[in-house]
Amino acid sequence: MIKIFKLLFLIISFSSFSQNGKKAISGQILDEETKEPIPFASIYIENKTIGTTSNEEGFFIFHYPINDSLKKIIISSIGYETIEKNIGSFISDEKIFISSKITHLNEVVITATKKKKLSAKQIVKKAYKKIKDNYPTEPYILEGFVRDLQNENNKPVEYLECAAKLYNLPHYIEREPDIEIVEIRSNYITKKNPWNKNRDRKNSLMDLIEDDFIRFDYGPIKAKRGWKYQIEDILLYNNKYVYKITAIDKPFQKATLFIDTESFAFIKMELTRNSHKGKSWKRRLSNGAQQMYYNVIFEYQEYNNKMYLKYQKEEDTWEVYDIENPKKLLFTKKPKKELFINKIIAEDVENYPFIKNMNINNSLENQAKEYNSKFWSQYNAPKQTKAMSKIELYLKEVVK
Repeated sequence: MIKIFKLLFLIISFSSFSQNGKKAISGQILDEETKEPIPFASIYIENKTIGTTSNEEGFFIFHYPINDSLKKIIISSIGYETIEKNIGSFISDEKIFISSKITHLNEVVITATKKKKLSAKQIVKKAYKKIKDNYPTEPYILEGFVRDLQNENNKPVEYLECAAKLYNLPHYIEREPDIEIVEIRSNYITKKNPWNKNRDRKNSLMDLIEDDFIRFDYGPIKAKRGWKYQIEDILLYNNKYVYKITAIDKPFQKATLFIDTESFAFIKMELTRNSHKGKSWKRRLSNGAQQMYYNVIFEYQEYNNKMYLKYQKEEDTWEVYDIENPKKLLFTKKPKKELFINKIIAEDVENYPFIKNMNINNSLENQAKEYNSKFWSQYNAPKQTKAMSKIELYLKEVVK
């Protein structure tokens, strides 16, 4: 009788888990020809807004609702053929090879241009004018994973990961999203240079979300005077084609833009600024910091004919000088911040659970709650790389 009761308990427990829990698939995405890892590939459920991203080594783990077990997974990356694969056909930690497909300019007839050849600058200008059609005109929420790594004099001093929700207004309203910090993990901070106490910006997430080219209308997308544009190639993406356009604004700036050949939506944008002959493109800030390197990436995903953020990265190098002695270099700092979106909420937004709770004037680590292991066990965060694991272990020992 006891054995029967235990068996029934297990069946009931498993049934409950099946209704409310999640399963997971995992693997590594590789280039079919070179066998090299493909970083930041999209892995998501067909016709749904739930997904994840491969890490820099091509590895991923994706937690999906059990109710979606019969659906297809879509795997895509710019320059590669898109793969559709039944969830049930995945093998644990399998290697998934996808083939690259580079199309030479003279091999493609682009119907969107009605066979009229456009210059690179004309394409960028057209994409800029089409922003109003291609990006959300209604409020929406993005759920995502934030990673913040800070180095000083080439040594890690802080590493933080958190899950957050971002409540966004339509793209044409120039205001940062409201933030809900859901959970925080890997919260390690060691002794930083004393300069940071009174002069560093407290909340690193705000640094990341305020640099939105689309929302704040700046960067290489405006095709202003000084920028020189060139079509590099046309690449496959999600069974469509995108222009790859490079841009240069001498002597400090260069950019790469990926633009859909049909909708003229910006699919991906990267901007890099470098110092030139020891001079920054900006004057030294009043706090003594001078930015010597800046790199930002935005990548978008389509849902219901609108483009939503998929991935964002900002990486900087700052030289910090003594305010009293401007020629005295105190230290060099290199922050790197990333945002990986794993869910889009575009319908019934006002009824979706959201609580604005982030204090923008307080650091993220000071807003952390007790670690929630159950939450993180099923959360769609990018799989940690070996390099990041080593950094976390190093900081864990230092903090002790």
